[in-house]
Amino acid sequence: MADGSWYDADIDRVIISEEQIKEKIAELAQKVAADHADAEGGILLVCVLKGAVMFMADFARALGHYGPSTEMEFMAVSSYGQGRTSSGVVRILKDLDRDITGRHVVIVEDIVDSGLTLSWLMKYLESRSPETVDVVALFRKPDAVKVQVPVKYVGFDIPNEFVVGYGLDFAERYREVPYVGVLKPEVYARS
Repeated sequence: MADGSWYDADIDRVIISEEQIKEKIAELAQKVAADHADAEGGILLVCVLKGAVMFMADFARALGHYGPSTEMEFMAVSSYGQGRTSSGVVRILKDLDRDITGRHVVIVEDIVDSGLTLSWLMKYLESRSPETVDVVALFRKPDAVKVQVPVKYVGFDIPNEFVVGYGLDFAERYREVPYVGVLKPEVYARS
């Protein structure tokens, strides 16, 4: 953290290092590949924008080492507005560009907190007749969960604190931070 980057002064403490993230992504990719080894037509990864972009890129590359073939799709949904907690009201800002009937779909999500948006997204995708729908989430806040969602693959359980980095943002900032850290309260209190 002491490399002098613009964001260092805003981070209270690092909770997951860049190296830990890399190791966990490789582990998750191995599990997903093993579980979908017989997936006819490969896996369709569905990235939930914007937060999951960093994870999607690294996860797709890692998955490529273990097979099966993958394709990528992107969706953008919103349930946050300007607040820090999910409203539970979901809007599709960008839908899939292809038919997913009969496909093995893996939703690539950065974080599961309330579970409200993810629960809605899973039902929405399942209504489009895929063969399977699974979720891989790099982070989960167990203490924030309001709706139980069957997330098959979870990287890290993290505390219910305001975290940023590796795709997680505050006001669209800090996504590029290569680790996950707790944001200092005075940073988000200014908003």
